[in-house]
Amino acid sequence: MPFTFEPLDIPEVVLIKPRVFEDARGFFLEAYRLSTFTEDGISESFVQVNHSRSGTGVLRGLHYQKAPKAQGKLLSVVQGAIFDVAVDIRRGSPTYGRWVGQILSGENHHLLYIPPGFAHGFCVMSEWADVIYQVTQEYAPEHDRGILWSDPEIGIIWPIAQPQVSSKDAAQPHLREADNNFVYSGPGR
Repeated sequence: MPFTFEPLDIPEVVLIKPRVFEDARGFFLEAYRLSTFTEDGISESFVQVNHSRSGTGVLRGLHYQKAPKAQGKLLSVVQGAIFDVAVDIRRGSPTYGRWVGQILSGENHHLLYIPPGFAHGFCVMSEWADVIYQVTQEYAPEHDRGILWSDPEIGIIWPIAQPQVSSKDAAQPHLREADNNFVYSGPGR
């Protein structure tokens, strides 16, 4: 099996560990295989690939797109390390307002799948980090929304005390005030 799929405390968010073949020349891994992901319940098609590079202490998020342009995301780090976070923003969900976080790095090669209905953010823990994220919907600025990264009701424990955030991210609303049309429709992926 080229991947191990591990549902997190919010089971719709999945940590994916690829099988890595290493030797003196370097390594090889499969970063994605449609048939294997579909067998494990991740059947969305990815239609856009984004690449960001950020320096140490940069925090990006918490971002999402409203339905009907809601994005599922498959994240990986090519270089560096990040603390990656998903927040359940589906009204009526038993885990509404809760968050899960994982360290993704160029060394551990882990991927994180975040379905639609979740806000996403990350902070950089290394000098630089190159993050690749595949998304299930193209970017649609009219549906682009966010939540304040430091919302005390969510209570994310970021590993960096004073992150560097954009003016846009610093001005995002709290979850209770966010423009959000996600509704929980039951468990599963």
